[in-house]
Amino acid sequence: MRMRTIIWTSAALFIAGPAMADDEPRFCPTRPSIGGSSCTTEPGQVHVEYSFLDWQRDDQADQRNDRIVTADLLTRVGVGKNTELQLGWTGFGHDRTRDKTSGAIDTVNGTGDVTFAVRQHLAGAEGKPFSTGIQAFVTAPTGRNPVGAGTWTTGVIIPVQYDLTEKVAVSFTGEADAAANESGDGRHLAYSGIAGLRYKLTGNISTFAELSLERDDDPEKHETFALAAISTAWRPIKTLQFDVSAVAGLNRASPDIRLVTGGAVLF
Repeated sequence: MRMRTIIWTSAALFIAGPAMADDEPRFCPTRPSIGGSSCTTEPGQVHVEYSFLDWQRDDQADQRNDRIVTADLLTRVGVGKNTELQLGWTGFGHDRTRDKTSGAIDTVNGTGDVTFAVRQHLAGAEGKPFSTGIQAFVTAPTGRNPVGAGTWTTGVIIPVQYDLTEKVAVSFTGEADAAANESGDGRHLAYSGIAGLRYKLTGNISTFAELSLERDDDPEKHETFALAAISTAWRPIKTLQFDVSAVAGLNRASPDIRLVTGGAVLF
């Protein structure tokens, strides 16, 4: 039923031409960017983002860890002109750690945590180059560690974007979290900054390049993570997106590589 509606809408836009451009749905997935976004879903609409496969490898001197996540879902519901509610859940995660000294392997399978969030668009309008917003979130420990965090966490995200041209945009996302301690008991401060560049290759294909720095002040081990990411998104129709991302660690503390495939759809 929804697919017939999409086809009919696309045909109507083709026939009507520019006169109906303002009636196009607001479809603005945050993915595949590793940063944030100030764009919100329109009231009454539901926006779902999902990962088909999310694989990460962290190869350290004493151990190697591989983590695979599937059915990682984020549902965004517009509740106001510039406000949306979000519900995220990791459907399944597989974590495998091999001790390089003893050869022992530890495997954990399970679901992940549930995240509740509110996103508010603060500034910026269609056709204007500058936009910003704020997003607050809390994560409930419904999953098993290390697939889940093991305890409640909360944080705030502030994204800023500036469109240099119709094709090129620069962005910065700042985040501060009360992150879960590695022990699973208590929380600590973690904060990050992500700088990004977006380029529209065509009307329905965009690519992103990003650099991320994160400081994690876990009581057991203070660490700084540095990452570089590149991703591409393709929209075959106005309300459907497929995307792929590759993330590489730039220092010893960071995971070596992460590959993600997924997409988004607007209902």
